[in-house]
Amino acid sequence: MKQEITIYAISDSLGGTSQKLLSAVMAQYPDLIFNNSYRFPFINKESELLDILQDAIKDDAVVISTLVDSHLAATAREFSRVNHLSYLDLMNPFFEIIKEKTGTQPIEVPGVLHRLDTEYFNKISAIEFAVKYDDGKNPQGFLESDLVILGVSRTSKTPLSIYLANKGYKVSNLPLIPEVPLPQVLDKVDRRRMIGLVCDPDKLAKVRSNRLDALGLTQATSYTDIEKIYEELDYSKKVFQKYQAHVINMTDKSIEETACIIEEHLKSLASK
Repeated sequence: MKQEITIYAISDSLGGTSQKLLSAVMAQYPDLIFNNSYRFPFINKESELLDILQDAIKDDAVVISTLVDSHLAATAREFSRVNHLSYLDLMNPFFEIIKEKTGTQPIEVPGVLHRLDTEYFNKISAIEFAVKYDDGKNPQGFLESDLVILGVSRTSKTPLSIYLANKGYKVSNLPLIPEVPLPQVLDKVDRRRMIGLVCDPDKLAKVRSNRLDALGLTQATSYTDIEKIYEELDYSKKVFQKYQAHVINMTDKSIEETACIIEEHLKSLASK
């Protein structure tokens, strides 16, 4: 019969760090049974901690701790020493090494790593959202968006959407074409979150011309015709007025500058 070892995992956050270590250790002992059902996350009171440690003594358990609070960690260490409890502190010995070398104390804030992971995955989700709802592919996405960017072709809607997505915003965008009816769902979008992009007609003509050159296409097209561009921009301004979009002139602005303006706009909305 295989020998069983009971594990108590104690953390003032989720306890994911101890679980990763335990998984690696368990793989090295195929002939042992690890009872890993005793998990105690979000422990932030000394009374709770001591109750758990008392139970660990009764179960003859090995205690793995990822407590970042120095007082709780010291309490657990001292209790385990006095009561001869098998206790492994994964965090504080490393903290002491860093302190010895740099003189710097840890911030002792539980769950920081989890929040960073959440921020990372939110960013990835926002980028996927921007790709999915780029260029008006699925107008229903407008209703889920933090921002809906409107503008005629080559006003930097897509690069701006991706840049903002990297900051965690869910962004969709729609090209404005006079000959193409606007999707009806646009009427349901929060107008405060609509951004309209405009650009100087001459610069826009040059950007479009460069784009055609890059694609190896002829210049003889209405796409670069200056009069046609004026008509498109006039149309876009009427759309912005209809939906009361926040308008930004992209002519002399970088993507980063424009994104900063948009974020300031969002902050002003939040403060109202």
